[in-house]
Amino acid sequence: MVEMELNKIVIDEKRHDQLIVLKEKNGERILPIVIGLAEASAIKLKISGFNPPRPLTHDLMHTTIENLEAKIEKIIIDRLEENTFHAKLVVKTSKGESKVIDARPSDSIALAVRSHSPIFVEDAIINQANTFNKDKP
Repeated sequence: MVEMELNKIVIDEKRHDQLIVLKEKNGERILPIVIGLAEASAIKLKISGFNPPRPLTHDLMHTTIENLEAKIEKIIIDRLEENTFHAKLVVKTSKGESKVIDARPSDSIALAVRSHSPIFVEDAIINQANTFNKDKP
């Protein structure tokens, strides 16, 4: 697995799909992922330091996990099927158990920026996505 970090968010309010770009933490490879406007906005608001007067969905989820005395240990993007990325949240419970929860990459990344959790991507996924993107005109 390769540790990645959020590199760029591209928001175009006229389109339904937005783009986030993950970059290899100690390398040059990138992974663009198309996400929805709501998720892109949730990520952008958090990294820009905006604190809404009431909790947004990802803030609520993060607070719920913390109040259950658990923590998001890491995010793993582990599959690319039919141009759709799949991710997992790895949550460590107060008993020290790791629970793996299926999630969308966009929601996972929105939670990762709130919990300062590392983002990992399977090496084969980066290679597969980069091959796919090179084939596009």
